[in-house]
Amino acid sequence: MDIRRKQPMGVELVKMGVVKESDIERALQFQKENPNMKIGDILYELDVCEPTTLINAIAEIVGAKGILLTSNLIKINITDYIPKDVAKKDKAIPFDVSNGKLKVCFPNNFDTRKMEAVRLLVLNKGLIMDPYVTFSQQIDKVLASLEGNIVEDIEDIDSTSTTGLVDNIIKTGIERRASDIHIEPLQNEIRVRYRIDGELYTAAAIKIEKQSQLIGRLKAISNMHQEKQEAQDGRITSYENYNIRVSSQPNIYGEKFVLRLLKKNTDVRSIFELGYPGDDESVRKSFNKKNSITIIAAPTGEGKTTTLYSIIDYLNKPEINITTIEDPVEIRINGLNQIEIGPKATFSGSLRTVLRQDPDVILVGEIRDLETAEIAIQAGQTGHYVLSTIHTIDSIEVINRLRKIGVSDYDIGSILATSVSERLVRKVCPKCKRERDFTQEEKEIMTKLMNRYGEEINFEGKKTYDTVGCKYCNNTGFYERIGIFEILDITDEIRELIVQGASNMEIRSKALELGYRPLVVDGMRKVLDGITTLDELNNKILLY
Repeated sequence: MDIRRKQPMGVELVKMGVVKESDIERALQFQKENPNMKIGDILYELDVCEPTTLINAIAEIVGAKGILLTSNLIKINITDYIPKDVAKKDKAIPFDVSNGKLKVCFPNNFDTRKMEAVRLLVLNKGLIMDPYVTFSQQIDKVLASLEGNIVEDIEDIDSTSTTGLVDNIIKTGIERRASDIHIEPLQNEIRVRYRIDGELYTAAAIKIEKQSQLIGRLKAISNMHQEKQEAQDGRITSYENYNIRVSSQPNIYGEKFVLRLLKKNTDVRSIFELGYPGDDESVRKSFNKKNSITIIAAPTGEGKTTTLYSIIDYLNKPEINITTIEDPVEIRINGLNQIEIGPKATFSGSLRTVLRQDPDVILVGEIRDLETAEIAIQAGQTGHYVLSTIHTIDSIEVINRLRKIGVSDYDIGSILATSVSERLVRKVCPKCKRERDFTQEEKEIMTKLMNRYGEEINFEGKKTYDTVGCKYCNNTGFYERIGIFEILDITDEIRELIVQGASNMEIRSKALELGYRPLVVDGMRKVLDGITTLDELNNKILLY
């Protein structure tokens, strides 16, 4: 990287027409109160111009490539290429590798000696460093995701008692809104990671010498067998308002634990709060049927169960008998008959019993096999409304999945009323989001994709946001998630195609004619509304 700048950064930026002299004056005044900040980072903080334009101009001045580094752009495990302490000390973030080149991002006010040290380190790994620059705030955000503070002083983590250490790990996970805590032995350390809003973040590293005490404590509070070194399931019930499911699994370095944090007495969110498109009339059309089955489809961890609960809550009335069969019961809802699957109970066996309990609506947690599917179909054909989930990539693939487990085309066509597919995308943090106009490239991508499905797109008055990161969102730039949905209502025309054994492609073509729209359409609408970002949507469903 050659430093081409011969005049102060501010002067160069004014000459390029990126900022005005008045902007530089504001920045210099700001710098008096924040002497450790450099002019480029201050201009970004003051939001004087579009961030992409600013970083590209700064990059041109210093002879580098500019980038707005976000978590979505990091395609590799950072510490596989640069040790964590080097990344922190030199503020160097490797984010992608291809054709023998490692892309490494530095702050725009980089230190050439540190950059050279990183270049040599990368060279020793047999790679050529391809340097990029971004704003210091974005480097700091990535570094923060590498190292969270479970205890007040991360360096003292191994001097904490084992009881206190486990308690701190769990309490911090609760405070940070984690859905899962991963405690996993590696070759030289035990890594602690939190899954927050669907993404895994490294929180701490514990010395490997602590492993046996850590395993003993986790097994003790989870009611697991201490002497067994095999996969086990347990529960932790000592934390108020939380029911924590624990899974252990031996690996080559010891035993890994995953703790699923389930909040007790959680209020069920309405279907519209979850991001379901449409209005009350469309919900009634899709979910208020008898003699039929509705299936929610998505990969693991994409909100299927939450959506089922919202539908059940919508249907729940004193005059309706609703029974659920779940593994496990995650949310208790007043007025429902909820059955939990255990060692002596299966979905199919419980479903047979439930049919003798005079139900109107039956929720089956998941259709896993032909036996469960056939009993669910029988329930639908005898006047009940059945809700369930299945693991597929989209709502049309539900038909193919049912075929693969052995359900006949006639039964699918006669009983399937609605299939819904969903994904969860992260919402931009309301506290630190930075508003900007859509770039020309973003407009072209979105227009092309929407036009593919006959949808027009209007950018007038629409804004998008750059993610920044703050304490409120754990320095991620995102806070909570929202669903993007596609709904396939089985019309007479589609029903006829299913019974005739038509392919998914034929069914999709007819569904598009009748108004079906895939996930990308609802996702684009949420990008246009400023709820999420195009990068986040692309990260979830790979648009480009």
